[in-house]
Amino acid sequence: MHFFINFLWEDPQFFFRWMLIVVFAICCHEYMHARAALWQGDPTAADQGHLTLNPLKQMGPFSIFMLAVLGIAWGQVPVDPSRMRHRHSDALVSFAGPATNLVLGIIFCFIAAIVVLVSDIKSPAADISNNAYLLFSNGAMLNFVLFMLNLFPVPGFDGWHILSSFFPRLKASDSQAMYFVIAIVFLLGIKYIDYLFLAGSLISNLLIYGLVLVGRLFGA
Repeated sequence: MHFFINFLWEDPQFFFRWMLIVVFAICCHEYMHARAALWQGDPTAADQGHLTLNPLKQMGPFSIFMLAVLGIAWGQVPVDPSRMRHRHSDALVSFAGPATNLVLGIIFCFIAAIVVLVSDIKSPAADISNNAYLLFSNGAMLNFVLFMLNLFPVPGFDGWHILSSFFPRLKASDSQAMYFVIAIVFLLGIKYIDYLFLAGSLISNLLIYGLVLVGRLFGA
């Protein structure tokens, strides 16, 4: 069985690049949950020290360990919807995380395009030796994937909190069957997770190439 940690010996640059990208993306995601909750009147996360990008706080040692070994990770901040300003505050707080990943993906595309223009790379995909390009293009792709993944309307995901904010009955005890059905759909969809990465790669490459084209047209 091939674990993610095998890349530490097979391709150390790949291993540390992805560790950095994933940790940064998750910490930014969780930080904005905490910040948005505070803006909406709930200081729970702030009081517990989650207004930070420290991965030990936002992810925890076990999540970091699982990332290093298996390539999977997560983060979580405590929120209390009952302390928020209005009924849709929880949806705003939930959306703040994926929205952050979307913004990061776009920013990384701009930086990757600048790297291409400055380096005068004729074909970005062909220049795999350009570590700066790989860092930001991979970062863009992963953040687009996290944006889409976290919006899945599945219990435990941000998309579920957003959906249940508009349909409160989903939170009721008589909706347990709905949890079961959606969870099964999600589990069946795991086998198609590669399509999410394909979509993320397509979006990031199109945006980077488009920005490069615009930059060259205007003589950048």
